[in-house]
Amino acid sequence: MRTGLDALLADPARLRGRRYGLCCNPTAVDHRYVHALNRLRAAGLPPARLFGPEHGIAATAQDMIGVDDDGPETVSLYGDSEASLRPDPATLEDLDALVFDIQDIGSRYYTYQATLGFIMEVAGKTDTEVIILDRPNPINGTSIEGNVVEPGFESFVSAYPLANRHAMTMGELAMYFQRALGIDCPLTVLRCEGWLREQWFDETGLPWVFPSPNMPTLDTAILYPGMCLIEGTNLSEGRGTTRPFHLVGAPWLDPGRFAELCRKGALDNGLEGVAFRPASFWPQFQKHAGQVCGGLEIHLTNRDALDALLLGLVVLEAARRANPERFGWRTETYEFVDDPIAIDLLCGSAEARLGLEAGVRPRELVDAWAAARGQWEDQRAACLLY
Repeated sequence: MRTGLDALLADPARLRGRRYGLCCNPTAVDHRYVHALNRLRAAGLPPARLFGPEHGIAATAQDMIGVDDDGPETVSLYGDSEASLRPDPATLEDLDALVFDIQDIGSRYYTYQATLGFIMEVAGKTDTEVIILDRPNPINGTSIEGNVVEPGFESFVSAYPLANRHAMTMGELAMYFQRALGIDCPLTVLRCEGWLREQWFDETGLPWVFPSPNMPTLDTAILYPGMCLIEGTNLSEGRGTTRPFHLVGAPWLDPGRFAELCRKGALDNGLEGVAFRPASFWPQFQKHAGQVCGGLEIHLTNRDALDALLLGLVVLEAARRANPERFGWRTETYEFVDDPIAIDLLCGSAEARLGLEAGVRPRELVDAWAAARGQWEDQRAACLLY
């Protein structure tokens, strides 16, 4: 199959004679792992300015770590303040176009789609064309999970009304931002060719380049729509290990009891596609760094059967039951926001937190969300390109 980068390289004339910027990270590669920046320079079309999302152009920074502008022609879109998440209009005013080539992973908490939306908002004011070099949704373009962000719960991990697992490509998200949300800017989407919506990334023939430091594999991306919720607690989500979002635990959890509660929760809620193995691990940084954590490792056994968001809720419910005195929701500032707390920002409402605290079964929560997102699914359907 061909990506939007392939389409641009096949017809580079659309950039010739134009002053343009490039927003990218290491995922902007062709089939031979050659980066878009190198391909464009080799074609005699070097960008005038580079823009880097969270983690930086080289994707070396950990989550929620500010990245400085690296030189006069490089702009960081993730600094040390909420204002840094949007490009300064001055960085777009002298550009004819901004080319955007970043691999998303299909979950609304993953901040690259928020960066795209913020760029489009500013580009509409500066009349700068945004050119999306589209790439497949790696966790397929058909499976939708979760609720839609409610007003008052917007943040960098919930910037726009999307489902937790949205099943859209970056190009389709751009169309949604424009058509459904009214974010109007000159917009061109260079589409993929040969991608089928039901395909997973490893069925496309494209090279996997990890899009952020804690997204090493496709399996990690598949678990992420559910396991990212652990960020909203005092549990380790496996950052600081080689198995982020597969490992979860805390120094005060008993691995055997926690795993057994997860297995019971899976049976009670009809969760399929994963196995829970008691495990201990030692994070080298982030939560519980330098301490041995008791917990479990999640093994993906059937990705087609898995509801990742249901998985995340089952794990949260089990952790609360395993040690209710020690389990807690994260209350520190999260993505520059103090209130609402992190779990509510991730969930796009307080419903999941309040429901779990009241004893509502995870299956009831996900079923209610599926029934309530019909209008959003209609808006989404009108923006699909494949």
